[in-house]
Amino acid sequence: MKKIINKKHNKNEPWFKWLTRELNSYEAFQHFESGKNPRDVAEDFISSNEIAISEVFESFDEEDKDTLDQFLKLTECEMHVFRILEKQIESREKIRFVDFKKGKK
Repeated sequence: MKKIINKKHNKNEPWFKWLTRELNSYEAFQHFESGKNPRDVAEDFISSNEIAISEVFESFDEEDKDTLDQFLKLTECEMHVFRILEKQIESREKIRFVDFKKGKK
């Protein structure tokens, strides 16, 4: 796997570690609070890191493509897990508990 060349960071850092670190430090929630949707926030992230990303693509190889594919699958899996949890929470909130003991005297 090729290494990323970015002057502000470790020159031997793999691109996926760099990307993870940059995404984690990107203040996405501030953008969400201002009304931006996730796609727009992602596009803003890509724009603000355009030079570093273009350097990554210059040396992208088959192993890097495979790694990206695995990250895409993992991300999709994570999204499905969060959606399932969201639905479970919603269904839990709809359940009404009835205390049958209260009605008997």
